[in-house]
Amino acid sequence: MSALTDLTIAEARDGLAARQFSARELAEAHIAAMAAARPLNAFLVETPERALAMAAQSDARLARGAALPMEGMPLAIKDLFCTEGVLTTAGSRILDGFMPPYESTVTAKLWQAGAVLLGKVNMDEFAMGSSTATCAHGPVENPWRRPGDNRPLVPGGSSGGSAAAVAARAAIAATGTDTGGSIRQPASFCGIVGLKPTYGRCSRWGIVAFASSLDQAGPMTRSVRDAAIMLKAMSGHDPKDSTSAPVAVPDFEAALTGEIKGLRIGIPREYRLDGMPGEIEALWQRGIEWIKDAGAEPVEISLKLTKYALPAYYIIAPAEASSNLARYDGVRFGLRVPGRSLDEMYENTRAAGFGAEVRRRVLIGTYVLSAGYYDAYYLKAQQVRTLIARDFAAAFERCDALLTPTAPSAAFAIGEKQDDPIAMYLNDVFTVPVNLAGLPGLSVPAGLSAEELPLGLQVIGRAFDEATVLRVGGVIESAAGFTAKPAIPPGGD
Repeated sequence: MSALTDLTIAEARDGLAARQFSARELAEAHIAAMAAARPLNAFLVETPERALAMAAQSDARLARGAALPMEGMPLAIKDLFCTEGVLTTAGSRILDGFMPPYESTVTAKLWQAGAVLLGKVNMDEFAMGSSTATCAHGPVENPWRRPGDNRPLVPGGSSGGSAAAVAARAAIAATGTDTGGSIRQPASFCGIVGLKPTYGRCSRWGIVAFASSLDQAGPMTRSVRDAAIMLKAMSGHDPKDSTSAPVAVPDFEAALTGEIKGLRIGIPREYRLDGMPGEIEALWQRGIEWIKDAGAEPVEISLKLTKYALPAYYIIAPAEASSNLARYDGVRFGLRVPGRSLDEMYENTRAAGFGAEVRRRVLIGTYVLSAGYYDAYYLKAQQVRTLIARDFAAAFERCDALLTPTAPSAAFAIGEKQDDPIAMYLNDVFTVPVNLAGLPGLSVPAGLSAEELPLGLQVIGRAFDEATVLRVGGVIESAAGFTAKPAIPPGGD
């Protein structure tokens, strides 16, 4: 049998059912792997005692034949999810010491499904970044390395801690959030599967807000089947969240038939960017051949407003961030830096508590919402967003799903682009349109770059049609046969 840390959720589920190992043994293997992975700085808080207690409950249910859908699965939870009694900082100093007295809906659903909490993982501060280098607790290292070059690479962001933990075999899966690509891009950089569900599919209640009309929770796993299993456990209508959609949750795993014959898969011509690396284009072309070989029909489509997606996003997201982050003032929770007046206390607390990228986005957001600029910037960006959604709606009249690259490059070295915000923002060029339109998107590891680093392909679907997205993703996963592992997996064998 494989090392316990190499198992997928589906394999571990079968192993537990067959009594090949216990939930405690599975938890202990991942606790050891989590400790070995500390040099990556992926985990901010480790909760081994809680993991073993939850595993004991899983073993008791297994013994009486009452196993739950995620029974005994050791998960890493992004530090954006509030976890009752466990430190939650959103990667920021301004939330130092915050112990939520409540549990986010998504994590509560996972615990109700039998999952086990390993710990909280690192992230870009308030989910603002594409590299997990803006965290107040230091950058996360990708467990992958270029051959002959030991410089640490970024794991992508903002869910970089989640991606690194799963890729390093320190967690069987993890939660992430995706505002402009923060699940899919790190999944691509780390060679794992990342699913951003339809906006409203998973509750946002108890998740620290960045941009409320864009944020969406999703699973980060080592297989498409695992993403399907985990998404079902995470999903469902939540009356505590006004943006949660009252729609039925299908059996996503049952959708993985391996059959896509007759489907029409859109290939958006605007995603062929000037200067895009040849290896990204070549991988995309291989993906097109894979779906043709499986009996699907590639259809060239146009998403003509794609070039306006990033500018619109970087107006809307900072505007919503400036509103959401106004609550962090040193009065009620988290950091407080005293001042001679209330205003000075606000200023001192925010100056000490917020990092450079958060301050940059708050200032941008405050500017575009200010009198005289609201109509020129924010309102115009919202109008463009509506047109981008219409572009996708027109495309889905001709096809069942879309296939694109996930990211315009493989992982880059830590610090390589940190002084160039525009270069960092361009990492999200293929992912941001999906968030603006509220659609589901799945990144599947599909190959290696010339430097032997993971590259992903993205499947985009209609709203609330994650089943088709997963079905197509499963076929690509099978055709790609991606089995490569990081060169230095601290938690592996």
